[in-house]
Amino acid sequence: MPVTEHQVRQALRPVHDPQLHGSIVDLGLVRRIDVGGGGDVDVVVAQIFPESPADELRRQVTEALSGLEGVTEVNVEFVSMTDDEREDLARRLDEERAGAISFVAPGSRTRVLLVASGKGGVGKSSVTVNLAIALAQRGRRVCVIDADVWGFSVPAMLGIDHPPTVLGNRLLLPPRAYGVECASIGFFVREDQPVIWRGPMLHKALEQFLTDFWWGQPDFVVVDLPPGTGDISLSLASFLPRAEAYVVTTPQIAAQRVAQRAGLMFLSSQIDIAVHGVIENMSWFTGDDGTRYELFGHGGGLSLAERLDVPLVGQVPFVPELREGGDAGLPVVVSHPEGEAARAFASIARRVDTELAPTRRDHPGLRVV
Repeated sequence: MPVTEHQVRQALRPVHDPQLHGSIVDLGLVRRIDVGGGGDVDVVVAQIFPESPADELRRQVTEALSGLEGVTEVNVEFVSMTDDEREDLARRLDEERAGAISFVAPGSRTRVLLVASGKGGVGKSSVTVNLAIALAQRGRRVCVIDADVWGFSVPAMLGIDHPPTVLGNRLLLPPRAYGVECASIGFFVREDQPVIWRGPMLHKALEQFLTDFWWGQPDFVVVDLPPGTGDISLSLASFLPRAEAYVVTTPQIAAQRVAQRAGLMFLSSQIDIAVHGVIENMSWFTGDDGTRYELFGHGGGLSLAERLDVPLVGQVPFVPELREGGDAGLPVVVSHPEGEAARAFASIARRVDTELAPTRRDHPGLRVV
């Protein structure tokens, strides 16, 4: 029995556009379906931009239709949207979102991880980037938000040197590297431009930052917070009330004492965000002879975890490749996947993904006003 156009369209519904992460059928990107008498199926799919990735989408369309009974051959053709079509798509998506942050909408399954530290210099951004990639390597869809307004570094660590794509002058599509999408204040501020914003300006900028990007429904949103307990942390806590906080520290007791302030900030009645764990960075250096040298002391991470009554999620060793990868835009979990640090991040990602998943995953929703 020959396949029908309706069957083809239904089979294509699970295929998602790689930039908007929505069904190509529901987004109106399937422009034409022709079913031949011999089982040949020709499909025309619209791409948002001429340079949009096509190979992966072609593979998904072909696999989705090859499994249909009666289909003998699949031919996929791509056409580019016009400016008017892109504007219409952006308008529809904007209306669908209606000014809310998509991943905190009612029923969202997205987990928001706030990566915090009490002080700078403990490797918080390195932890954020490598944890995000390690989660993506587990098959999760992951977005990273670089909310460190004064010390933004995530795009450089990911090797991203181009701004987000603008859809219809309404929506920003975040660039992608190593399976992770990234949004950063750094996309809108020059490297040599100081950011001199007061509290209300920071709050408004972050609100617009969160709502202007098109996020869809990722599995994880990992947020790199600035050090300390200032305005940005307070603002993000109000935007993302169901987030999970992870505190980064080094082993030295002095760093742990400062880091606990960040943890206690989340637990305060003013914010009331659950702290899910502590990550200790620069835990030791392993010499060529296999000896571990605790360059920054011992016990700070465990002491902080006990103080906050949360687990010590993992300890990341001090390795030159971690610093070198951050400078070169090649994170250590990619450049040295079998190395000591990469194994540590893989273990942390596994625990975050499984053991530390909250039991209550329903979000109350948030509408920015």
